[in-house]
Amino acid sequence: MIESDNPLFEVDVENYNGPLDVLLDLAKAQKVNLEEISITKLADQFHNYISNKKDLNLEVASEYLLMATWLAYLKSKLLLPGTPEEEFKVQEVAEKLKLQLKKLELIRLLSEQMLKRKRLGREIRTRGMKGNIRSIYSAEYKLNLFELLKTYSSIIMTKDFQRMNIPKLPVFTTEDGIKTIKDFFGKLVDWKNLEDLIPNSFRSGKKIKKTGKAGIFA
Repeated sequence: MIESDNPLFEVDVENYNGPLDVLLDLAKAQKVNLEEISITKLADQFHNYISNKKDLNLEVASEYLLMATWLAYLKSKLLLPGTPEEEFKVQEVAEKLKLQLKKLELIRLLSEQMLKRKRLGREIRTRGMKGNIRSIYSAEYKLNLFELLKTYSSIIMTKDFQRMNIPKLPVFTTEDGIKTIKDFFGKLVDWKNLEDLIPNSFRSGKKIKKTGKAGIFA
């Protein structure tokens, strides 16, 4: 663990986190809300950190130097803004940097909370094999007399209101009767009973014969 002159700030170089993590630690050292941090002061702190750090490898140092260069440019634009449009863009970039620092702080907080929870295989152990032991479950119902009668009545009512399927019988319509009478007119040579005009298919049963009579007499 490498410590700087500021006791509030420390960086683990072996488990390198990156320049943004350093910025977050430096921002916390200002003891203000992340939305109120001074970008210019943060840039100065980061440059001092780079200057005092002697044991960074080339790959890590290149990322830190790139961040330092970008912060120096951002600081110059904040102190000596150009056109109003350019000033607006610089302020927007600074706000985005603060937003990234807030996101990183939230990620750190959630990571710490997750690591503090009990983990399977360490604090929590799974149960071993049951062997030949079997679990026996028996249901136990608790209800009063009113609930029992209410349930029973609902079952009975469901049975009483079951759907009824009524078979559809053939119908000898008035139109069928008129057509039958017209067909018989050409064949009549003597008096006939109207019931004799009912087709044979409507004489097989009492109910069917009724519809045959109704169709003829209509």
